[in-house]
Amino acid sequence: MSKILIRGAKVLGGEVQDVLIDGETIAAVGTGLSAEGAQVIEAEGQILLPGLVDLHTHLREPGREDSETVLTGTRAAASGGYTAVFAMANTFPVADTAGVVEQVYRLGQEHGYCDVQPIGAVTVGLEGKQLAELGAMHDSAANVKVFSDDGKCVDDAVIMRRALEYVKAFGGVVAQHAQEPRLTEGAQMNEGTVSAELGLGGWPAVAEESIIARDVLLAEHVGSRVHICHLSTAGSVEIVRWAKSRGIDVTAEVTPHHLLLTDELVRSYNPVYKVNPPLRTERDVMALREALADGTIDIVATDHAPHPHEDKDCEWAAAAMGMVGLETALSVVQQTMVETGLLDWAGVADRMSAAPARIGRLDGHGRPVSAGEPANITLVDPAYRGVVDPAHFASRSRNTPYEGRELPGRVTYTFLRGRATVVDGNLA
Repeated sequence: MSKILIRGAKVLGGEVQDVLIDGETIAAVGTGLSAEGAQVIEAEGQILLPGLVDLHTHLREPGREDSETVLTGTRAAASGGYTAVFAMANTFPVADTAGVVEQVYRLGQEHGYCDVQPIGAVTVGLEGKQLAELGAMHDSAANVKVFSDDGKCVDDAVIMRRALEYVKAFGGVVAQHAQEPRLTEGAQMNEGTVSAELGLGGWPAVAEESIIARDVLLAEHVGSRVHICHLSTAGSVEIVRWAKSRGIDVTAEVTPHHLLLTDELVRSYNPVYKVNPPLRTERDVMALREALADGTIDIVATDHAPHPHEDKDCEWAAAAMGMVGLETALSVVQQTMVETGLLDWAGVADRMSAAPARIGRLDGHGRPVSAGEPANITLVDPAYRGVVDPAHFASRSRNTPYEGRELPGRVTYTFLRGRATVVDGNLA
């Protein structure tokens, strides 16, 4: 592989430096670098970050290739600056065996736009009744370390306790979709003023908060790790903050859409805004931003949830829940966190690269930008402003809540171990 010299970028938003890539690794970081025969990328004004890592992506393959495949999903990920994604288990068949997680893992290796780390199901068929083959999935070629029934909550406390005890043996983590099912029967949106005015079934905050409270106590009891998926309420923030103050090994994620959008958008009855957990209030949004800034919430994860056109172009009650997010995540974080002064770019690198890699125990990603490290790199032009047009997405699905909205920033280059997957804003 040839040498690549990135010249004049702001590394993690700080000092202007040059970065020399030689093969799969970073050879040097400094000023005035040169290398004979190197391809030169002039990056004045651009931010250089470690390749982004998404701990929560739905790639849909196997089984729902009409909405996404490993190929299209990883192309979307590369376009958004990601060099690794964790693929959720709610596929068809469910990723609850070593065979299925190895299939997803090998598809990621074949396509090569980013690394794909499968997440294993906690229970057989996501049915919440019997533990899946956690040990076999961990021991497989996919080396699964994160387990989740995302899309469904592990609502049985005994099953959740057993899962936490089991994964403790090999340093794994259970990622919980916190949703008490009895409290959300028939729920269509956040329970509050807007749901009352629209006459839509309400999704109370306590349905999320009660599960989080239970699970952090279970994690403390067994001495294991628990991760909270797509945390969405101010009350959930306070529970996680309390748990961390007690030394409980809990981590949490927030999605870009919960950092920006509120339940007021549901007044349009546009199903593109239907998501699980639902869009919450302005108060919740502000609490989530503050919690991400102060580290109570550890990471940003997209919950990229592609759906075919017919599953969203219908009446609200019949529409599927979920939004695509890989290609817009960094822009939303720039708008909500960087441009508001809540996070600097080094903080973005932590929340969107280093911390998710650390939680998922993913080697080779989320590493410092320094000599000898893998050349997983993202270049971002923060001055760019553009209107979101889903027709240009690499994802197979178009269910974005940002269509027609102006967002800042654009990924100009993505490198996966020194190989460009995005060049000048276009897929390589």
